[in-house]
Amino acid sequence: MSQAESKKRYALILAGGSGQRFWPISRDAQPKQLLKLFGEKTLLELTIDRLEGFVPKENILILTNKQQEASVRALIKDLPAENIVAEPEKRDTAPAIALAVGWVVSRDPTATMIVLPADHLIQNHAEFQRVLSNAALAAENSGSLVTVGITPTWPCPSYGYVERGRRASIGGLNDLPVWEVARFREKPNPDLAEHFISQGNFLWNAGMFIWTIPAIFSELSRHCPVLADFVSELRGSKDFNATVEKQFGKLPKLSIDYALMEHASRVLNIESTFDWDDVGNWTSVGRYLKTDEHGNQHNCALSELDTLNNIVFTQTNQHVALIGVQDLIVVASKDGLLVATRSKAENIKKIVDGLPHELR
Repeated sequence: MSQAESKKRYALILAGGSGQRFWPISRDAQPKQLLKLFGEKTLLELTIDRLEGFVPKENILILTNKQQEASVRALIKDLPAENIVAEPEKRDTAPAIALAVGWVVSRDPTATMIVLPADHLIQNHAEFQRVLSNAALAAENSGSLVTVGITPTWPCPSYGYVERGRRASIGGLNDLPVWEVARFREKPNPDLAEHFISQGNFLWNAGMFIWTIPAIFSELSRHCPVLADFVSELRGSKDFNATVEKQFGKLPKLSIDYALMEHASRVLNIESTFDWDDVGNWTSVGRYLKTDEHGNQHNCALSELDTLNNIVFTQTNQHVALIGVQDLIVVASKDGLLVATRSKAENIKKIVDGLPHELR
């Protein structure tokens, strides 16, 4: 890829999610993407690292929220200050993406834009960039919106799905196959998820999108004109942040799938060939921790007696001892301690709302 091609590419990193499933390490102002769960870097930093050599840092926009803005700015110091923008309030992904389109269009109205969540774990950076490069070429050569789909490993009812149609023919693209998207499917019940997997043409929708600015603006104008008007206002604004502050809260709360992707004239899909984990809860983290001969996964010094399949994660440098327990999650921060059964990992977020405000 030439330097000129690189400069035409921009990335939006969506970094405003909550962190309730990772209490007590996570808090409202310090959600999953700002945690060091897999070494010395946060998931947000790892997301930026994956773009090195593919998107110039000056072309990376991080979109967060008011509650997390200070933490993001303290963490990410090698991007221009104007590349970190806080939503005045949460309005879902369609307004967030429209804001980013307005940010990009004021810099290069013919650019290619990549949308990435900040809280996924992807370790094979070279393969990730190969897929994105093909997706960008497909978007540029076809004028279509492009998604990256994740190969399902089990019939998960917690993800949206992309149903693929016939293989697409895109000029100048021979590296990876590209498919027409037949439709997007909402999170299914377990039986329907099983049916999706058995069909063989369904992928998980991971929220990774690639398009050119002319293509996304055209589709917004056709299917969600209020967001297209917002983009136009941002493009002509002399004070970007002031316009966001004034207008963003008036936008409808819509997901990008519902507002646009389900209605767009043509959407293409490329299947991922890289590893991927959305790290949904502590059991996901456990897979990447040191594991002893009894299945205990841990990031600290651990002594155990008659224990099986526990997850232990601490920020306190304490030595942990377990006796006669199995299938537990034990997580210690400086001011909180979680003990839960592994099967209830998804319920951790339910208890957070009842905690003292200073612990949320």
